Amino acid sequence: MSKRQKTLLLITVDFLTAALAWFIFYAYRVTNLEDSELVFKGSFWMTLIGVPLLWILLYAIQGTYLDIKKRYRLKTIKLTLFGTFIGSIVIFFFILLNDYVNNYTQFYLLFFLFLGLHFILTIIPRIISTTIYVKKIHRGELGFKTIIIGGSQKALDLINDIKKLKQNPGFDFIGYININGNDFSLNDEMQYLGHVDDINSIINNNEFEEVILALESSEHEKLKGMISSLSATEAKISVIPDAYDILSGQVKMNSIFGALLIDITPTSMPDWQFATKRIIDIVCSSIALISFIPFYIILAILVKASSKGPIFFTQERIGLNGIPFKIIKYRTMYLDSEKQGPQLSSSNDSRITKIGKFMRKSRLDEFPQFLNVLKGDMSLVGPRPERQFYIDKISEMDSQYLFLHKVRPGITSWGQVKFGYAENVDQMVERMKYDLLYIRNMSLALDFKIMFYTIAIVFKGSGK
Repeated sequence: MSKRQKTLLLITVDFLTAALAWFIFYAYRVTNLEDSELVFKGSFWMTLIGVPLLWILLYAIQGTYLDIKKRYRLKTIKLTLFGTFIGSIVIFFFILLNDYVNNYTQFYLLFFLFLGLHFILTIIPRIISTTIYVKKIHRGELGFKTIIIGGSQKALDLINDIKKLKQNPGFDFIGYININGNDFSLNDEMQYLGHVDDINSIINNNEFEEVILALESSEHEKLKGMISSLSATEAKISVIPDAYDILSGQVKMNSIFGALLIDITPTSMPDWQFATKRIIDIVCSSIALISFIPFYIILAILVKASSKGPIFFTQERIGLNGIPFKIIKYRTMYLDSEKQGPQLSSSNDSRITKIGKFMRKSRLDEFPQFLNVLKGDMSLVGPRPERQFYIDKISEMDSQYLFLHKVRPGITSWGQVKFGYAENVDQMVERMKYDLLYIRNMSLALDFKIMFYTIAIVFKGSGK
């Protein structure tokens, strides 16, 4: 079963258990508290669908459906209990508070009855499915395809330590990448995939879900480049604990399935904020695409009148996890402006039309990208996506750029607000520092701050 199918199955089960909990609770309210005959009116059928959908939305915001392959029982209980408590409060105030009761103690009875009923019916199938999955991992029947980087005694010790664990931590080792170039090898333990100098081709030729860095102290200077290359993938990157001193502030301890490793994460943004960020993207983009239709028409007329050529300009950019997509913008340059190959624009670029200069300063040319956001290619806020041509050039100067591919690119970014359009590769590297700072400090509060500054730039027309 694929990841998408597992997520859809979990959502379906959550919907059915929420509907069952509401059905039982409704029957109890009518027959015991209202002392009436059980009749299913039209309003009941509406709530039988609406209330479970509210739960699904709440769980999505909470991050329940993110990375469900890594769920474990304690996390499942925590998410379910917290989500049930918040959801019960919301439903109580919006639906149940208007109920007629003989005394206020019945309100408390209704609340705790609904909370308990929903929690029990929801947690049972979740715990059963999680337990089955975890047990299969512990028995070695399921696992995460894993690569070890480091052909040294430290790597061998790590493998032996993992083998000694009473329960399989879920690592399905598919091979190792040597880093030190000596005669030491792990060929008796697993397949040799190549040397770290060829890490990019190894990444492209192998499917894996996790990477463990087992490095000697003398090899730490190579860590930055390796992590940057791996950041273009969806793989989880971990290091053994005694590498913590060189990664302070960029890691979190993680002991899922019994394997104590340090999980390297580019951002500390909680799952619920990631989920909320995506919901905000969808809602705001939908509103913008519909409400700004007259404005889009005016801009389209201005672009068409400015010069020959199409109204919209599309170009391949690199997005989340290095996946290419077509970005859409209003055309701000004359036709065939890049006949001689990729070129960056400058403040006095003769290729830019008169209306194009205004649109670029006020960021109006970016407005069609709400469609990219709705499709999931982009976010409202995130590092600006670049072409592969320039990504290769930037990466040669600073491989940290590949960290930007760990989050969705955005219509606006901290780098765009603070720096603006870059006119050369050096400026792109300079702007990258702001985007790296954004990723390290990602939060909904920071997103709103960046959007506020962007709106100010649109109205002032003061963008670079």
